[in-house]
Amino acid sequence: MKGKSPKESFTIMNELVLPNDTNTLNNLMGGRLLHWMDIAAAISAQKHCNRIVVTASVDNVSFHHPIKLGDVITIEAKVSRAFNTSVEVRLDVYAENIPSGTRAKSNEAYYTFVALDQNGRTIPVPSIEPETAEETELYDGALRRRQLRLILGGKMKPDDATELKALFFAAQKK
Repeated sequence: MKGKSPKESFTIMNELVLPNDTNTLNNLMGGRLLHWMDIAAAISAQKHCNRIVVTASVDNVSFHHPIKLGDVITIEAKVSRAFNTSVEVRLDVYAENIPSGTRAKSNEAYYTFVALDQNGRTIPVPSIEPETAEETELYDGALRRRQLRLILGGKMKPDDATELKALFFAAQKK
């Protein structure tokens, strides 16, 4: 199976924050943003895998500042690493107030998807071939993020997380 570059999965999604998307403070509800992020990430993962994908995990999502009623949300997603049957997708979220001309990064997150065949069974995915320094950095960090997800999900013992242990022990030696 031929590998792909991250740019082949690059997806941009825009949404306008309407009254039905907000809370009583006229800020975007977090659940609505997570929904939009899941859609953008799934499109990116499907472009990489050329398969239907399902969400396997969502990493921590922190809000840097409120997103207001009337803002335009831009979600940028692309695959940062592929494993056997899964892919990690990096998302960056920007909020833009068009009348004032301001744009600020609001969120970033990693979503993991698993590719499925026509019978709903997992299927191998193409590898990823980073082309830029930023893509290489995201690729290199993906194994540590994956090990942390597996530990938190109870699917890996902390002692087996070689990449995470190396990171912590290297920090202690300094």
